[in-house]
Amino acid sequence: MISWDRVNELKEEIGEEDFAEVAEMFLEEVDEVIERLRATPEPDQYEQDLHFLKSSSLNLGFQALSKLCGEGERLAAEGKADAVQLGPVFETYSASKEAFTAR
Repeated sequence: MISWDRVNELKEEIGEEDFAEVAEMFLEEVDEVIERLRATPEPDQYEQDLHFLKSSSLNLGFQALSKLCGEGERLAAEGKADAVQLGPVFETYSASKEAFTAR
C-alpha cells in the first residue's frame, strides 16, 4: 500500500523537519481534492484530478493510490470517465492515510 522505502528516501532527501511539512501539505491538498470528488464529482475534471492525485501519491510513496488514480486518469483520457470508479480511490486513500499517519 505504501512504499516505506520511498518515504525514507524522501526523508533523507529533504530532512525530517521539511518532510513533516511536505507530508502535512500533501495530506491537506489531497484531502481537498478527495472531498471535492465526493461532494461534487465532475467527470470532465477526472483526468486532471486523478493526475494530481496520482503524482502527489507517487511522490509520497502511496503506491496503491497512485496506481488506482493512474488507471482512472487513463480511462478519463480515453473519454471513458463514466467507467472511473471513485469508491476504491476514496477507500485506498483513507486506508493509506491511516497507515501513514500511524507510523
